[in-house]
Amino acid sequence: QVRLLESGGGLVQPGGSLNLSCTSSGVRFHDWSVAWYRQSPGKEREGVSCITNSGSNNYYSDSVKGRFLISRDSAKNILHLSMTSLRPEDTAMYYCVVGLGCAHGTLVRKEYFGQGTQVTVSS
Repeated sequence: QVRLLESGGGLVQPGGSLNLSCTSSGVRFHDWSVAWYRQSPGKEREGVSCITNSGSNNYYSDSVKGRFLISRDSAKNILHLSMTSLRPEDTAMYYCVVGLGCAHGTLVRKEYFGQGTQVTVSS
């Protein structure tokens, strides 16, 4: 059974930073492409960043490019998302998703989802 567990969310002021993490049981991140998605109430789910199974290619949506950084610790099997210069529009539930193929911050095929961690950007 695959379980993905996100952590690191919280309340931060505009311009602040947060670091999200995703741990996994039942799947090794280096065998898959892995992405961060987000969804806020009333909006469609959005892929914000994706890293390929090789770890050599990262992709970002235009909305977060230059502010977010995805990384993977293969030894510990942890996925990270470093978020800087946060804006109120970054407020959302953030999900760790495992699948196949990266395209512009999204996965071509999504297989497993975590439960999410809430990020709120507000003064």
